[in-house]
Amino acid sequence: MRTGIRQTDVLIVGAGPTGLALGIDLARHGVDALVVERGGTLTPGSRGKGLQPRTMEVYEDLGVLDEILAAGGPYPVGMIWQDGRQAGEHRMFDPAEDGEEGSRFTGPWMVPQWRNQEILRARLEQLGGSLSFGREVTGIEQDADGVTAHFATGEPVRARYAVAADGGRSAVRRALNIGMTGETVDPDPLLVADVRIAGLERTWWHVFPPAGEGAGFLALCPLAGTEDFQLVAQFPDGTDLEPLLTLDGVRKVVADRTHLAAEAVTEVGWSSNFRPRAALADRFREGRVFLAGDAAHVHSPAGGQGLNTSVQDAYNLGWKLGAVLGGRAPESLLDTYEEERRPNAAAMLGLSTAIHRDEARRGAKTRQLGLNYRESSLSEETRPAPGEIRAGDRMPDLTVDGVRLFDRLRGPEWAVVELEDGVFLVRPDGYVGWAGDSTEGLEGYRARVGA
Repeated sequence: MRTGIRQTDVLIVGAGPTGLALGIDLARHGVDALVVERGGTLTPGSRGKGLQPRTMEVYEDLGVLDEILAAGGPYPVGMIWQDGRQAGEHRMFDPAEDGEEGSRFTGPWMVPQWRNQEILRARLEQLGGSLSFGREVTGIEQDADGVTAHFATGEPVRARYAVAADGGRSAVRRALNIGMTGETVDPDPLLVADVRIAGLERTWWHVFPPAGEGAGFLALCPLAGTEDFQLVAQFPDGTDLEPLLTLDGVRKVVADRTHLAAEAVTEVGWSSNFRPRAALADRFREGRVFLAGDAAHVHSPAGGQGLNTSVQDAYNLGWKLGAVLGGRAPESLLDTYEEERRPNAAAMLGLSTAIHRDEARRGAKTRQLGLNYRESSLSEETRPAPGEIRAGDRMPDLTVDGVRLFDRLRGPEWAVVELEDGVFLVRPDGYVGWAGDSTEGLEGYRARVGA
C-alpha cells in the first residue's frame, strides 16, 4: 500500500447533483467514496431547476424525497405579455393523468439546483459520506489496480475507480483525451440569472416575446421555495453578455424588454451566460475512470433533461460499482454502464435539441418513465410471449396485494416480484433484469450478474 496518499474505493470528481447522488448511492452500498469539488462551496444558481418524474422516483429511493417536496413546487402556467398587457396563457408541459406510466408523479417538480444540491449534500453526510472542497484536479494516472488523482493543492488520492462528474468542461475528461461530438443548438446566446423583482405576480411564469426584429425573448420564472425569479433572456449571435451580468446590466435588460421599471429588480444573486449546445462523449469509460452527467453529455436546457439524465447516470453506475467492489459481481458488470447509459443519453440529447427547435413537445418522453434497457446484455427475457412489462423496463409503481410496490423495492438490493403475467427480478435501480413465466432459470441469471 502506498503511503502519503489518501485511499478510497471510489473518487467522485464534482459535487453537483450527479456526483452527490452517486456518493449517496455508494454510501448505501457500503462503499468508501470521496466526493471532491474544485470550488470552495457548492455551485450557486438555480440552473437545472426541473426534476422529472423518474428523477423523483430515484430521489425517493435515495431518501431525499420529503425534503425535495418541501423545498419546491409545481411549475406555474406561462403568461405571455404583449405591450404591457397579459395576452394569453401558455402551458410549457403536456399534462399527464394520475397513475399514468405507473408513477405517483405526473409532471416536473421545480427545485432550484442550489437547493437540490444542499439536500443531496445533507443526505450524503447523514450516510457518512465524504465531501472535500477546494480540490481542483490537475492530473489523472491509472494502472491495473487503481487510479491516482493529483490536485492543485492537497495530497493526491488513490482510488480503485474514479468518476468524472465535473461538468461539461470536465478536466478529467480532457486529461483522458476523450473527445465530445456535438453541435451548437442555437447560435444566439442566453443570459440566465436569479433575481429579486418587486411587484411581479408569482402565480405565473412571465414570458415576454421578442419586441422586434433582432430582439430576443425574456422570461421570468418564479423559483419555487424562494423569493427569486429565474431570468432567461436571449440575444443575437455575437452579443457580448459580460457587461449584462451585473445588477445594472440585468436592470437594463428587464426595463428594455418588459413593462417593469429598472428599479423593480432589487437584487441579482447569481448570473451566467451560455450558448445552447448538444454534445456526447465518444465513450463513457476509460479503464477505471467513468464519465457521468455533463462530463458525458451536454444538453440544451429547453427540454429539462440534462440534470435528470445525469442523475440517472449516477443511479445506474452506483449499484454496479457497489456490487463489484463488494465482491458480489464480476468486473465485467461495469461494462454495462456505457452500454446502457450512452444510448439513452444520445436519445435525450436528440429530444432536448428537438424541443429547443420547436420540433417536439414536452410530453411523455421528457418524464423519462419510459426509458428502458431492453437491448442491454443485462436484460434477459425468457418468456415466449412477454407481457406489457419486459426485461429491461422500469418496473412501474404498482399496488400488489394492497401494498405499494415501490415500498417493497426501496433500498439497494435486488428483489423478486411475482405478478399475473410473470416473475421479475428487479435490479437495485428499479429496472427488470430478468423476466420469466416461472422461477426456472432465475438462479442462473443471479449467478451470472452477482444478483
